[in-house]
Amino acid sequence: MFLDKLESIWAASSRQNWAAKWIKIGDAQCLLCDLNFKKGAFTEAAEAWLSALTAFEVARRLIDEDDELSEEISAKVESGIQRFGSSLKKVERVKFACVDQGEFEAYFLPGAKSDERSPGVICISREEETRATLLGRLLPVAVGRDISLLVVCHDDFSNHSPRQPENFFSYCVDYLSARSDVDATRIGVYGEGLSAALATDFAVFDHRIAAAVCDGGLWNWTSTVASVRWMARTADIVDEDVQSIRRLRFARHLKCPVLVIAGGRGMVSESEAMNLQAECTAARLDLEVAVSPVAQTPTGEIENFVTSDDRIFGWLENKLAAVQIRRHGSRYKGEDLANAVDIRAVP
Repeated sequence: MFLDKLESIWAASSRQNWAAKWIKIGDAQCLLCDLNFKKGAFTEAAEAWLSALTAFEVARRLIDEDDELSEEISAKVESGIQRFGSSLKKVERVKFACVDQGEFEAYFLPGAKSDERSPGVICISREEETRATLLGRLLPVAVGRDISLLVVCHDDFSNHSPRQPENFFSYCVDYLSARSDVDATRIGVYGEGLSAALATDFAVFDHRIAAAVCDGGLWNWTSTVASVRWMARTADIVDEDVQSIRRLRFARHLKCPVLVIAGGRGMVSESEAMNLQAECTAARLDLEVAVSPVAQTPTGEIENFVTSDDRIFGWLENKLAAVQIRRHGSRYKGEDLANAVDIRAVP
């Protein structure tokens, strides 16, 4: 509600003051979590902890990325994950080795149904964002869903991997596929920022990916168009028909359902995403677009990440569930098929 009404309440306080208030809310929820945890009231402790993570993420959105408060918030989130993660929400800190690339760490969160194999999603943080920061944001939206998460850091492979990043992510798929609690046929990938382009490249590279939240090839397309214009020394060398063909050419390489997130803090513009969606619809390609809800403030746009994340994981849930339905399609007929999965539209 706060993020939805931010445009109208902005004048009541400065950006810095709002951030400070939300940090205090997060601290209060952490204290409540600690008290409930010591009493053995683990359900109440978990609720307070998830509320604290959401409050800290609201504060992080309200400040500039280079603000010194950003490090303080990240430290609070990481401390909470280390202290309560394994006890309250079964968060595992895992380490896996890549040949010629050393060892990498990740966070693993199992799906809600512990007695079944759940879909798995590789979540890649934005550039210069830690895996703990991303996990802290995703935990409140992922808890209770039948989806396992493997959260990895963008900088782990961009700074240390001498090979193509696709090889690194293939190790992530190998890891998930080897787990007894993950369905190897229902693995997705989710990236934001520059990681959205990496998620696209990986979905093209590894056909084991069953659903991708990515940029749909728009980053590569934009880079190609920019290079052509630079070499030709003109801004009008590429007409709309050629642009349409190139946009679609990149998208055709994706062999799984795709969701492109436009606007907000992402790098995909709403207009380009809509053009791509129209072209993919005409070509009968399974590509959807979700536009991040944002509030306009005097200091720029602030994304309602709560609503956006809920749409993203609702889409992943449905697409990965559909894989299982197709695999056992003969078991469902008529109305049973419609009731087999909760279909929620993504605006």
